Amino acid sequence: MTAALVTGGSGGIGRATVAALAAAGHAVAVGWARDDEGAAKAVAEAEAAGVTAVSVHIDVTDADAVADAFTLAEERLGTIGVLVNNAGVTRDGLALRMGDDQWGDVLRVNLDGAFHTVRRALPGMVRARWGRIVNVGSVSGLVGTPGQANYAAAKAGLIGLTRSVAREVATRGITCNVVAPGPVATPMLDGLSAERRQELTAAVPMGRMAEPGEVAAVVAFLCGPAASYVTGAVVPVDGGLSMH
Repeated sequence: MTAALVTGGSGGIGRATVAALAAAGHAVAVGWARDDEGAAKAVAEAEAAGVTAVSVHIDVTDADAVADAFTLAEERLGTIGVLVNNAGVTRDGLALRMGDDQWGDVLRVNLDGAFHTVRRALPGMVRARWGRIVNVGSVSGLVGTPGQANYAAAKAGLIGLTRSVAREVATRGITCNVVAPGPVATPMLDGLSAERRQELTAAVPMGRMAEPGEVAAVVAFLCGPAASYVTGAVVPVDGGLSMH
């Protein structure tokens, strides 16, 4: 199986994606920025599935650091043929009070970071004439979210990036898609008040948050042979939140 790299692979959706790709037989590089302990657990879970896995520190905002991380992963696992961009941060605030740092930090991680990894992954995929890229977006990028102008803009930009890349490499056997989750029960939401979490859940037609594995299953599908004719797609995994 082709080697995969998952950014933001140390927890939540990323860690569940590592497990899903390992279960499908992919060797996996677990990209992480802050949670080395979570990355080590993700590696152990992947290895328990019988594949080779490696932990790779990666600052997606730094193009040189991305290149170094890919080189390290490829030395251990071979050419990266599957890329999942899951690294993300939030720095919420109303637009009229949002500072330049709040705006810039979120755009650099969520959008610039995906561009850096895609650009580094593409040459190997083009040479192999095969590749799978899945960018983890958000329902916020489809419908907007009060207090998240920066995050929603980054995730909307991710759709434009994805579809442009999909058109550029479609004839090379490479697909590029977006999975757009709604509220997911991950540590990213732990900082929200119980009232805000209840509001998010109430907005979902299915009446609950997603589990990370439910998002990871869709990511893994898009990385597999059954999705070979799916590219440039935005796949909501949001319990019906964006269907209006």
